[in-house]
Amino acid sequence: MAKRPSGKLRIIGGEYRSRVVGFDPSAGVRPTPDRVRQTVFDWLAPVIEGARCLDLFAGSGALGFEALSRGAAHVTFVETGARQAGSIRAALATLGATSRATVAQADGLGFLASAAEKSFDIVFLDPPFDAGLLAPALEALPRVLSADSRVYAEWHRADALPWPAGYAAIREKKAGQVSYALATHTGTRA
Repeated sequence: MAKRPSGKLRIIGGEYRSRVVGFDPSAGVRPTPDRVRQTVFDWLAPVIEGARCLDLFAGSGALGFEALSRGAAHVTFVETGARQAGSIRAALATLGATSRATVAQADGLGFLASAAEKSFDIVFLDPPFDAGLLAPALEALPRVLSADSRVYAEWHRADALPWPAGYAAIREKKAGQVSYALATHTGTRA
């Protein structure tokens, strides 16, 4: 199998299956690997159709594109980098999915702090591993979650992820240098 060129991402399932979209690899973006995305979306299959999703540290947009491809009603992509946000917008236009998505060029934690009350059913958290953003994002997230929401988190395998109060991990795996999990949030909103 031929290796994809740097800066290219293949959507692996659903309506946009096998479509390739671009991203800026010079920013150190690390898209979620294909086999991890397959597992995550197998886990999410019962709840993805019609879901409102948040891809908080979007990077390449891999998780949000996959969600749209598999029937999510709407995805909000939040990405701090101008080039990455532009690449996500361009990919959405190429896919014909602009009406089902919003791209916010913003800091992820700032977005959560200033977001109007929203009801996200599924949230994807895959921040840069060395940025220390995962724990504060999990703490700030409950105010934008709907009832029975799902939260996907990805972190470096060498690190531990202590889930804050109100979260219950329902699946967890490791692949290469990545640990990843799906949780529900059962606590009250902040």
